[in-house]
Amino acid sequence: MSAPPPLRIAVIGAGVTGLAAAHRVGELSPRAEVRLFERSDRVGGVLQTESRDGFLIERSADNFLTKTPHATALCERIGLADELIPTESARRRAMVVRRGRLLGIPEGFVIMSPGAVWPIVATGILSPAGKARLMCEPLVPPRRDASDESVADFCRRRLGSEAFTRLVQPLVGGIYTADPERLSMAATMPHLLQDEREHGGLWRAARGRKRQQSSGARYNLFMAPRGGMQAITDRLRQRLPAGCLFTGSDIRALHRDRSTGKWRIEGSEGGDFDAVIVAAPAPAAGEMLAGLDASLASELRQIEYAGATIVCLGYERRLAARPMDGFGFVVPHAERRPILAASFASHKFPGRAPQDCELVRVFFGGALQPEMADRPDAELIQIAREQLGELIGLSGEPKTVEVARWGGAMPQYHVGHVERVDRILQHAAAWPGLYLAGAAYRGVGVPNCIASGEAAAEAACTQR
Repeated sequence: MSAPPPLRIAVIGAGVTGLAAAHRVGELSPRAEVRLFERSDRVGGVLQTESRDGFLIERSADNFLTKTPHATALCERIGLADELIPTESARRRAMVVRRGRLLGIPEGFVIMSPGAVWPIVATGILSPAGKARLMCEPLVPPRRDASDESVADFCRRRLGSEAFTRLVQPLVGGIYTADPERLSMAATMPHLLQDEREHGGLWRAARGRKRQQSSGARYNLFMAPRGGMQAITDRLRQRLPAGCLFTGSDIRALHRDRSTGKWRIEGSEGGDFDAVIVAAPAPAAGEMLAGLDASLASELRQIEYAGATIVCLGYERRLAARPMDGFGFVVPHAERRPILAASFASHKFPGRAPQDCELVRVFFGGALQPEMADRPDAELIQIAREQLGELIGLSGEPKTVEVARWGGAMPQYHVGHVERVDRILQHAAAWPGLYLAGAAYRGVGVPNCIASGEAAAEAACTQR
């Protein structure tokens, strides 16, 4: 008997999700014919690394978490394992702005989970009343209502309003560029809901686990390639089969022939496909699928996105009046400052700045200050310099400047997101050979995007 013809699989979107999906197809089914379509003229999505004047500048994500193993495992398979470097161990701490001062986040405090009593007692971030309320968390009874709850409501209920305003809101804003009043606990921090259900509270759960952490975020779990995050997507592109990548492809619609079960992509010249992996942002996926399934398209379009702009400034170290202690700082919305956060990039990883220089990335926009992300470059650069001058005493002219704009790049996991994604995947399952992947569904961040793309590829390769 003759062998069946090789699978033909289309992947739409050549960010890290789509690249990981195409690469995984090649690993699982070497005979498969993969076609990767990208609307822009470059691949890699938001992962972009610039080298200029001796500075290594990340225009978006500058690391990935190793707790979720997918990014590390992929780097091992594509030959990047030896290039991965951890964060600088001596500087693993973060700070928060409090009345114009930078104060260290209490040791062991991870988003909402307190790890030790004394750092909470000693912190100057909270008032005595705020500390007392946070310390009463073990007395708060677990919530019995199983409906989704916002991050803000959960935090105020368990830790108090001041802990939310001064600690949790800026930390969540730094991770998700989101409004915690709308952000879903079930979609973003289900482990804390589990802590409440199983242990009765966050303090009890924290004491029951032996965690090794040195600051408000688990920086010992962060890694990046020595040459920057774009090294991952560059290596994936290099490993693609010749002739499989099509940039500048404006995919308008997907069609499925019910008689043959084949898929055709309007806007490409790829022919018929056995499966299609849509690794585009949810609104774009909704537009492509509008003519195929109106209900699916509607659900996809209802996933909102927020944007951010990053101003990267390279300085001589001597121009900072105060030492840049730690990896950076976050800014509570209550401080009424025009920035979200700042990252001391040259403190996090070696090789990001020339000797005697520093590289700082200042973040604008997000869901709470969307108008700031749209200000002109010159205005944002000036604001960034003024804010760094006030907070760390930075003065003088920068040696290099880079402005990276990411309008509508971060999906917002609003209350009800888990249920919406369940409906989306249920709708998609009604179309054999259609797979959705990306940050819009079950997790943001590079490892989750890789996991999503690889899971879609595995499903597509085993559909026969």
